[in-house]
Formats: sequence, C-alpha cells, structure tokens
Amino acid sequence: MRNVFFLLSIIIIPCMAILTYIWHDFFIIFLIFTGIFLVGLYNILQSKKTLLRNFPLLAYFRYFAELIRPEVYQYFIESDDNGKPVSREHRSVIYQRSKKDLDTIPWGTKLDVYQDGYHWFCHSLNAKFLDNHDLRLLIGNSQCSQPYNASILNISAMSYGALSPEAIMAMNWGAKIGNFMQNTGEGGLTEYHLKHGGDLTWQLGTAYFGTRTKEGKFDPDLFKEKARHPNVKMIEIKLSQGAKPGHGGILPADKLNEEIAKIRGVQLGHDVISPPAHSAFNTPIGLLEFVQRLRELSGGKPIGFKLCVGIRRDFLSICKAMLKTGIYPDFITVDGGEGGTGAAPVEFSNHVGTPLSYALPFVYKTLVGTNLKKHIKIIASGKILTAFDIVTKISLGADLCNSARGFMLSTGCIMSLKCNKNTCPTGVTSQNPKYRYGLVVKEKYKRVANYHSETLKTVSELLGAAGLDSTEELTPHHIHYRLNDVVHTTYDEHHFFFEPGQILELEQSQMIPKDLPAHIHTLIKLWNEASAESFC
Repeated sequence: MRNVFFLLSIIIIPCMAILTYIWHDFFIIFLIFTGIFLVGLYNILQSKKTLLRNFPLLAYFRYFAELIRPEVYQYFIESDDNGKPVSREHRSVIYQRSKKDLDTIPWGTKLDVYQDGYHWFCHSLNAKFLDNHDLRLLIGNSQCSQPYNASILNISAMSYGALSPEAIMAMNWGAKIGNFMQNTGEGGLTEYHLKHGGDLTWQLGTAYFGTRTKEGKFDPDLFKEKARHPNVKMIEIKLSQGAKPGHGGILPADKLNEEIAKIRGVQLGHDVISPPAHSAFNTPIGLLEFVQRLRELSGGKPIGFKLCVGIRRDFLSICKAMLKTGIYPDFITVDGGEGGTGAAPVEFSNHVGTPLSYALPFVYKTLVGTNLKKHIKIIASGKILTAFDIVTKISLGADLCNSARGFMLSTGCIMSLKCNKNTCPTGVTSQNPKYRYGLVVKEKYKRVANYHSETLKTVSELLGAAGLDSTEELTPHHIHYRLNDVVHTTYDEHHFFFEPGQILELEQSQMIPKDLPAHIHTLIKLWNEASAESFC
C-alpha cells in the first residue's frame, strides 16, 4: 500500500500514452502521471530521506500536514488562553488597543481563578479616577549630566536585521508621536532608527556592531560620534538576554543582506553570531569602568546594562564593584528567561536563564540591601504585554518596563513563528521585499502609538482602582497569588525584601539572625564569596 500511488502511475502511464496517441486531449494527463512516476522513482533511488524512500509519494502528505500544522493549531485548536508563547486573548487585546477597537470582554474571565499560580491585583474601596496617562520617571543619577525623562513602557531591544526596515521605522515613528523610547537592539544604530526622530536607547552588544574596529573590538571614536546624536537618549550595554543568555546574538544568513552586512561590518553568506562575552572588559570592575568611559564619551548620557540573571554571585560581584569604585550605572535592565528572540537554540530558550518574576526581586532586594538602589533605575523586560504585567513587575521592584512582542504585534505580527526563516508573512521580521511590501509604515506607526497609550491608560485605571496616584506607590503587597488549595499570599509575604543597607550590616555582623529565611542565609553566603575583581 505504501507504493500504491507510484504503482498506479506505472500502470496508468502506458494507458495515457495510448490514449494520447489516439486522442491528443489526454496529453496533459499523460504528463501529470509521468511527472508523478519520475518523482516517485527519484525518491526510491535517493538515500537522504528515509520517509520518502519508503513512501515515495505518500510522505508528501505528511510534509504538507507539518507545513500547515502551526496555522491549523493557532486558528482551529488553541483556546483563548492556552496559545504559546502568547495567548490569543493577549494577542487580541493588543490588536484591539493598537486599532482603538473595543477591548472589553463579556461574561467574565475565562481563566481558572482557583488554579495554582493564579495572580490578582488588590483594589481599594477608596478607588479614584486618574486622568494622567503619561506616566514617566527620570533616569540618571548624580554622575549623569543628561538625565532622560522616560515613559514607564518602551520598546525593547530589536535590531535591524531581526526586524525589517519598515518595522523599525513604524516603531520609531510611533515612539516619536507617543513620546516613548525605542531600543535599537545590538544590530547597531541605523538610518531607519533615526528617520522619524523617536527617542532611542542605543544598545551595545558583545560584537559592538556599528562601533567596531575591523578586528571586531570597541571603537571609542566611532562610538563618540554616534552616541552624541540628539535622538540617542541612553546607552545600554548588553551582557546577556533572556532568550539565550550566555550565547551570542544570532542573525541567520538568510536574513543577512548587503546593507545589514555593511552596517554590522560582517561578511555575507553565513550566520552572524556575536561572541558570548565582551572583549572591552572581563571583570566586574572592568564593567563599571566601561560604564564610566561610555558616560564620558556620550557627553553624560544615562548608561546602563542589560542582563538575564544566571549565577547570582556574578550580580553580587557587580554590586561589590559599584561599592568599591563608586561608579553607578544609571539603569539596569533585567531580562527574564521567558524573553523573546528571533533565533535561539531550543535548549537556551527553554532551560537557560532565571524567569523575570524570580530575577527581578533578587536584583531589587540586592540593590536595596547594599544601598545602591537610590542610584539606579530598574527596567523589566520579558513577555510584558498588558497593563497587569506592568503593574506586577513594578510591584516586584521595577521602575519601568520594556516590551518587544507587544510592539511587534501592534505593528502587525500574527505570531506565525517564522522570525528565523526570513518568511514572516507580515514583513515584520523579514528582509524579503515581497513580504516587506505589505507593511505600510504610515499606517502601522499609529497602531504602535495607540497600543502604548491605551495600555498606559489601563495602567492608570489599575492604579486608581488601588487608590494610588503613581506607579512609585506600588509595592509587593498589591499582588496576590495562589500557592495551593488553602494558601494564597502576597509578594511581600513570599519574598523577603531587605531594608536599605541591610546586606552590608549583615556582612559586618558575626551572627546572622536565625529567623531570616534560609535563602537569605544563602544569599549572604554568596555575597561573602563574591569578588569585585572577578566573575565566577
């Protein structure tokens, strides 16, 4: 039976040949079955693909089913709340807000509110109406001469190369009219980021794209020239990212064209993989000295770094280096292990990096416990899509948030999961002109701005529901979550948060109080082992 189509073609071809000889109208049918026969014969003789060798024609039905499987699942099988990596409900609310359509739902929640891990926000009986939707805060400590007044929601790091020129321009134009910020990603500062005048965070990755020598090292003169551009408001040193921490950035060869290769200073025809670590420094003190060097070269703009928390002692070593050198970054971006990317090995995406809801409290309480938080703003990134995500992360210690997938969806992404293949059907992540054609910048930029403004409007409504006036009043006790059938708790009850300077006090103390949680004893032990002179 496995060769039934192939055998039928062998039988039918002579019949069609005779009929064609008699009646010429059968010629096309004769060609079709001859083609089927030749394809089947080739598959039997080839040795690379076992399935085609054993099932020379039937195997194509499997390949077709595999080809359309993601679309079939997304459109016909998944429910509103179980889609991965972003649920249909979240995708829908982003589309609705970006178009300013109706974004309410009927009949109440579809979530199981009695499921372990369910989270909810605490409202107040003294609720209020907040008319201010332009929620902002100042980034820049006393060592920064050009602080930046940032929105609490901004576009996370996405490079030209990972995104199409049209997607970059739509996001930047949206950031301009919405008065928020776009992160360039590690692919470099390009004309597409600058065309519409939106505020930018220029990200420096391990390959220093756009500011590198021929040998791939950091070029201070080129950096100085670009960093002083008026659109560049902040500089971010990328140490690691959540989707592939400890692994360099990846741009597949299929997406590398001549323009991108020229911008990045790389050769065509192969995957562009950034080094896993920086060459400009290799110690915690070296990182802080690099921060200060960039601050001086940029003319005093806010300088920070982005990391996904891995070995906790590494971050503690950086904090010790801050105390030793007196050099403080203006911000730290904490990227969760659930962060997105255009391309990453599955093991890194699935199993490397601390999830944001664990990493964020660790970074926050460490900075508070070492008296460093007063100098540093914390930016949270990693699957932040809705207003509830924003207030949750700010309650856990963030000052503001970055979103990548949210702004991709507002630009027209349909989550086809083809970011790494250069075949994105909406042109958001493709460099192919036939797909890019469909993304009209003058239409999509409005949706980017709408998604931002409507989301912050909902953040204001949540704040008002809790009786608060600003995000700075959010605390861990505003978020409850269910542990099991009988226990639910707030973040401040579950996470131990230090008092200012408490880690330093415990370091000097001969005895650590026994009533402190076991994980705090472990943290103090790691703090004592950490060194400002070296990472792990």
